[in-house]
Amino acid sequence: MIDHVALNVSDLERSKDFYTRALAALGYTVFREWNTGAGFGKDHPDFWIHRRGEPASEVHICFRGSDRAAVDAFYEAALAAGGRDNGPPGPRPQYHERYYGAFVLDPDGNNIEAVCHEAG
Repeated sequence: MIDHVALNVSDLERSKDFYTRALAALGYTVFREWNTGAGFGKDHPDFWIHRRGEPASEVHICFRGSDRAAVDAFYEAALAAGGRDNGPPGPRPQYHERYYGAFVLDPDGNNIEAVCHEAG
């Protein structure tokens, strides 16, 4: 099981604003912040962003939504926060019959996904 994930970002304030707004739909809040980073989570910080040098090549991170409505809300919040569409909410049967996901690109071009594995 993964305990936490960290991304290096090019602009900490821009990314903190983006993730604060986008992840709120999934129940995430800022748990800790300091001058070079911030940690987000539900019960504890399991997703971190840091400003240390230049970001690496783009990555794909997926957050689990409690239901399809949470995936939809994540997508809308992420777009409103400045994210770019990379796949609107919908079924992805190529992964499995109940897979429902949405994809956005964050300010650094990382592919950020929300998914629900429950039936509609």
